[in-house]
Amino acid sequence: MEEKKHKRRVHYSGKYPKKFEEKYKEQNPEKYKDTIEHVISKGSTPAGMHISIMVEEILDFLQIQPGQQGLDCTLGYGGHTRKMLEKLEGSGCIYGLDVDPIESEKTVKRLRDAGFSEENFQFRLTNFANIDEVAKEVGKFDFVLADLGVSSMQIDNPERGFSYKIDGPLDLRLDPNHGESAAERLHNISRNEFIGMMVENSDEPYAKEIADKVFSLMKKGNAMDTTTELRLAIEDALKNVKADDHDQLVKKSCARVFQALRIDVNSEFEVLYAFLDKLPDILNPGARVAILTFHSGEDRLVKKAFKELKKMGVYSDVSSDVIRPSQEECRRNPRSKSTKMRWAIKA
Repeated sequence: MEEKKHKRRVHYSGKYPKKFEEKYKEQNPEKYKDTIEHVISKGSTPAGMHISIMVEEILDFLQIQPGQQGLDCTLGYGGHTRKMLEKLEGSGCIYGLDVDPIESEKTVKRLRDAGFSEENFQFRLTNFANIDEVAKEVGKFDFVLADLGVSSMQIDNPERGFSYKIDGPLDLRLDPNHGESAAERLHNISRNEFIGMMVENSDEPYAKEIADKVFSLMKKGNAMDTTTELRLAIEDALKNVKADDHDQLVKKSCARVFQALRIDVNSEFEVLYAFLDKLPDILNPGARVAILTFHSGEDRLVKKAFKELKKMGVYSDVSSDVIRPSQEECRRNPRSKSTKMRWAIKA
């Protein structure tokens, strides 16, 4: 039998690791709990990990009881699912959905290792636009959670291309095995389509200037295949824009452009439309639904759907206003600041 070679840990210079692959402690939360707590206490999210948002507010609303059947439409790191499973006290089942084959495999293992068996937790590798197919298989649900944000472990991994802050392939797909990457998408659309995408998906005020620069560079042979290439193009497009804090202006535009591309590449609005349309039919009477959104476009769709369906008598009650994370949560987890929660109860 061939002897298994010992894989040496990646070494780094300086006091703290900077690159994703160097942060071996952060990526092993069970093994290095002190390091994880230290990183979180500084208001940062450990690499390869996701801090669940508004857990108490979600649990307070859902009022989960043992024996119920629930659905977590966006499994992610599994933090919400785990807390909901604890409320079942070993009786009942939660189905978790996700389109990301890479992170979901890790999450399922994490939950199994925590003692949650097939009897109480099951996973389906599918988009939450397909909730009708899941309900057809397993029956209707007593509570549903949909966290529409991108998980931190996806953002932090440079190979996924979700962040303009770290160099990597310009991908942005939640499921990297299907569909066009963001780089391919840029090469297959027109300048005007790119402008429309940025305006519709993220209200980018400098959409025209950014599109002009990006398409000018691609015409000259710039591949625009990496996150850095796109970030530098955005910086160049905005170099003459006057602002009190120019660096902040550029950062916000970078975030909006990457968001617009991510929404487009993953058809996020189309998926949300389908989900909201199918949602009432998968709910038992009295079932409770909580949805977390992270930008105004998503929130408007959820608000409108809940309001219209309440008028029709489909929902007995819906949230009259958004619920936001506490100041303390925003301090401990800055990525929670833009979160809005809305809820509905099936008639």
